[in-house]
Amino acid sequence: MSTIKNHRPSLKTVLKTSTVAGLAAVMLSTGLPAQITQSFAEAVSVQAPAVPSFANVVDAVTPAVVSVRVQARERQDADSDTYTFDFGRGFEDLPDDHPLKRFFREFGGPDGDRADRWRDRRGPRGEGRLRPRAQGSGFFITEDGYLVTNNHVVSDGSAFTVILNDGTELEAKLVGKDSRTDLAVLKVDAGNRKFTYVSFADDSKVRVGDWVVAVGNPFGLGGTVTAGIVSARGRDIGSGPYDDYLQVDAAVNRGNSGGPTFNLSGEVVGINTAIFSPSGGNIGIAFAIPSSVAKDVVDALIKDGEVSRGWLGVQIQPVTKDIAESLGLSEAKGALVVEPQAGSPGDKAGIKKGDVVTALNGEPIKDPRDLARKVAALRPGSSSEVTLWRNGKSESVKLEIGTLPKESTDNAPDSRDERSDQGQTTGEEALADLGLAVMPSDDGKGVTIASVDPDSDASDRGLKEGEKIVSVNNQEVKSADDILKVINNAKKEGRSKALFQIEADEGSRFVALPITQQG
Repeated sequence: MSTIKNHRPSLKTVLKTSTVAGLAAVMLSTGLPAQITQSFAEAVSVQAPAVPSFANVVDAVTPAVVSVRVQARERQDADSDTYTFDFGRGFEDLPDDHPLKRFFREFGGPDGDRADRWRDRRGPRGEGRLRPRAQGSGFFITEDGYLVTNNHVVSDGSAFTVILNDGTELEAKLVGKDSRTDLAVLKVDAGNRKFTYVSFADDSKVRVGDWVVAVGNPFGLGGTVTAGIVSARGRDIGSGPYDDYLQVDAAVNRGNSGGPTFNLSGEVVGINTAIFSPSGGNIGIAFAIPSSVAKDVVDALIKDGEVSRGWLGVQIQPVTKDIAESLGLSEAKGALVVEPQAGSPGDKAGIKKGDVVTALNGEPIKDPRDLARKVAALRPGSSSEVTLWRNGKSESVKLEIGTLPKESTDNAPDSRDERSDQGQTTGEEALADLGLAVMPSDDGKGVTIASVDPDSDASDRGLKEGEKIVSVNNQEVKSADDILKVINNAKKEGRSKALFQIEADEGSRFVALPITQQG
């Protein structure tokens, strides 16, 4: 039995066994002497892992995504005429048949023909020529040319051009826009041409961690594809009362606004509208309007050119843990009513400041944004039941939903800015354990804060001199004794905090203060 040994020949052995023809071929192909040889490495080959490719999605959806170019007309001063040549001024007394008079009349005198021609080019008096204003992205949602983009892309635009992925440029007209959700709809009329379009996904099935693909026009480059995952849901970025954004980490930059974010089925899960970026470029935090919000708004814009929303007419703020404890609520949920607007549906139904809206038509309310979205989704004129937490117990009121005024922000959560200290400290009565000193208000309503201990809970919660305390635990107060009376009653009920309603120049708000040290 013979034994076969593994043997690796040396380079010298290999060269000895090479044929003369082979050496000649090397010499002829390389131009090197036959005695000098070259060693060629084999190309690297790696087996691709079993991960999904985005190529099929991109091939399918790219024809539906467009670039949007916006132009705005320059406004001219109605009393000026910058296009009128007036270099003939001072020669008005020349005879009509004087050659210079005829020259100025022909080439641009105050009443010359050329001046009239320039005016005609300029357009109606007070309007200037069209100038580029913005570039963004969009996508077709119907085969006959309706497309979606952002309101901030087309806002104040006078002319709109849609650029397809093959470079074709088509004029578009504005169908409608909605600033509250930052959505707009354009329409392209191209005869019998049918456009590739995409549909909205059911974003309730979108999970954090799902793959997404963003397609758009960053920096005017057009047709750019990036990929990432859904990073978070329900983001509030402070842009309005209906904030409910998807957060994605796909690269989104300037010019991507209005472009779609797709799932791997080629459905639109969100519309890119904002990025978080200290530098102005992508850092992996982008925000998209969810498709469920976009679909309802887009349908309304196509149908009516505007969006009609339900309206309750109350100013609201979040229920913090301290506020919940001060009101006897078991959980820090719901929307605290700061002030009902006079004559609003909420006011007519008897909703009062200090009430907490805990449910709408039987659906629990998590926070002010949740209430704002639910009310906005109701049809104006419809009947609704609002569940309130009032005076330590739950009760309900029925009302007819109103129509949100075009410029109203009454459903938005309350906010306030810092203000300078003001007020006098004479005649104050001390509430030392709360860190406050108060005095009667000039108008007899509530008490004015005369001073705030900088080391107190009241200071930590933002109370300032000059602000007014109008109620405590929803009971009106006009003196320090009134405040102490309410606090003592709260302590008897086992509460460790009391709810103060504060009025300032910026509006009204509620603040929960600890009362455990109050005697």
